Amino acid sequence: MSRQIVLDTETTGLSAEGGDRIIELGCVELLNRKLTGNNLHLYFNPGRDSHEDALKVHGISNEFLKDKPKFADVVPQILDYLQGAEIIIHNAAFDVGFLNKELELTGRAPFSTYVASITDTLAMAKEMYPGKRNSLDALCDRLGVDNSGRTLHGALLDAELLADVYINLTRGQDALLIVDDAQEGAEGGASAQVDLSRFALQVITANEQELAAHEDVMTQIDKSSGGKTIWRKLSAAV
Repeated sequence: MSRQIVLDTETTGLSAEGGDRIIELGCVELLNRKLTGNNLHLYFNPGRDSHEDALKVHGISNEFLKDKPKFADVVPQILDYLQGAEIIIHNAAFDVGFLNKELELTGRAPFSTYVASITDTLAMAKEMYPGKRNSLDALCDRLGVDNSGRTLHGALLDAELLADVYINLTRGQDALLIVDDAQEGAEGGASAQVDLSRFALQVITANEQELAAHEDVMTQIDKSSGGKTIWRKLSAAV
C-alpha cells in the first residue's frame, strides 16, 4: 500500500539559517492516491515575531501563536505521523530547509532520514509546463482545482490544494494501480509504480537569495522568475 503525505509549512520569514521558524504545519494523507482524511495540522509558537511581509502572506498573528506549543514539544508526534511515507511538497527546498533546522535544534537527524522519499511538485510542473508560471495558484487554475477560498496562505489549505494538483499531475498512475491491484490479488505481485524518482530531490544548499524563489511565499514576485535553487537529483528515493 502506497502512503503519501502532502506537506506544507508557513514560517516567520524566508531564512531558516537567519533565525526564522515554522509557525504552521499542514499534512494531508493519501493511501493509493486516495484522500483518507487522516490529516495533521499544527500551529507553533516560534518564539519570535513574523516579518511584516510574511505576515501579509499568511495572516497568522503573533498573538494567536502565543499559547501554541513549541515545535520541539511535538516533534515525536510529527515524526510518528510522517515515518516512512513519500512526502510531496511544492518547492521542497524551502520547507525541507526549515524542517531540517527545526530538527537540528532538537538534536535530531535531517528530515529525509525519517521518510521514504521527497517529491517536488514544482520540479514536476516545470518539466511538464516549461516556461509557464507554476505556482500553486497557477497550477490550480491550469488543472481546474478550486482555490477560490485561498485569500491567504495556510499550511493545511495549501496541502489540500496541492494534493488535488498532484493527483491531476500524475493522473496516469490511477490506471496502473487498478491493473496492479488485480495482479497482486491473483499473483501476490509487488505494486507497480510510475517512476517519479527524477523528482525526488535532496537540497544541497538553499541560501536566503535562493529561498526567495519560493513560489508560494513570494506571490507578489511572479513566483520564482529570477531565483535559483541548487539541487542534486537522485536516481532513487531520498
